[in-house]
Amino acid sequence: MKTFLILGGGTGGTIMANKLVKRLDPQEWKIVIVDKSEIHYYQPGFLFIPFGMYKPEDVVERKKSYLPSSVQFIQSEIEKITPEENEVTLKGGQVLHYDTLLIASGTDIHPEEIEGMLDGGWYQNIFDFYTFEGTTKLAKFLEKFNGGRVVINVAEMPIKCPVAPLEFAFLADDYFVRRGIRSKVELVYATPLPGAFTKPRSSAALGSMLDQKGIHLEPDFAISGVDSSRNVLSSFDGRELNYDLLVTIPTNMGADFIGKSGLGDDLNFVPTNKATLQSSKWENIWVIGDAANVPASKAGAVTHFESDTLIENIVHQLKGEPLEETFDGHANCYIESGHGKALLIDFNYNTEPLPGTYPLPVVGPFSLLKESTINHWGKLAFKWMYWNLIVKGRPMPVSTQMSMVGKKP
Repeated sequence: MKTFLILGGGTGGTIMANKLVKRLDPQEWKIVIVDKSEIHYYQPGFLFIPFGMYKPEDVVERKKSYLPSSVQFIQSEIEKITPEENEVTLKGGQVLHYDTLLIASGTDIHPEEIEGMLDGGWYQNIFDFYTFEGTTKLAKFLEKFNGGRVVINVAEMPIKCPVAPLEFAFLADDYFVRRGIRSKVELVYATPLPGAFTKPRSSAALGSMLDQKGIHLEPDFAISGVDSSRNVLSSFDGRELNYDLLVTIPTNMGADFIGKSGLGDDLNFVPTNKATLQSSKWENIWVIGDAANVPASKAGAVTHFESDTLIENIVHQLKGEPLEETFDGHANCYIESGHGKALLIDFNYNTEPLPGTYPLPVVGPFSLLKESTINHWGKLAFKWMYWNLIVKGRPMPVSTQMSMVGKKP
């Protein structure tokens, strides 16, 4: 019997496991998935925990609850991949052979990559919200925070969910208004980008929102280090930002075993064909989600869209058929803007976020690059869709490829 091995049991790995059981002959293939943790986190919910909008238990489920019973789940850390031998070595020495491999190992934060980040202030008055531990500890800190300068800093790109730091800034403004201490809090958004976001029109729109909410934008801020003894964040051009609370989005990197295996770039992301999602080097290795180096957003919606191309190409390859170059980098993201409103952006490799309506012209119901209450409810509804549709590999009522319907170029 052949083995289809999946490394990573998060969003991408779970989606593909559910799709593969429907497309592969169970008499010919066994599907095995490896992950170091049995817990599946709803990571978009990490954003809401510091502001009391979600409780920690709202974002936690067990991985096995969302995997088909026929899929073998192995809980283990991964040591390395040996693609020449079609083998994966687990921590402890167990070796797994595969016929086809899917890398779905995601990305994680690496604060140790930034000088001084872990020296004294970490989880004291320096926090991330990209991990379960970080966001829950930040929530407790904010409960007792009564004023001062809050610096939200993106260390470098790419990062998981590129809009999340902006959302944090907007929700922080909302949170401090609700607590009645907004006048005592200075909010600073420091980014290595020349503006609020990566695309010109959306960057202008989001930058304007920062200004309207009294959040200072510090662009082109290339972090050089943190001095926690002075509560100072510094950049390579000599700028310094004092902080009372530093909310950091540190360097994001792919899994360590990718680097050990010689399969990744400098940040341990796997070189991947951006249209087919096949490894650039190995024909029987596929990559999905944040683990890939494709120039698309590292976000759950992108992973969902990728899975539609990926499942077809895996089947094509196993049948000896040509691959489809159909993944266009499609991404759509709700951006919480606070005070019960949100924006929506929809874009791909070649088209930046545009104004208009989504998914239908005129009636929407969601507005693009414009705040609305229904966008906020769409963001909250995404949690139900995630657990009940997306990770189960079920169809969604939106196109995999980006459409220009409803958009205003």
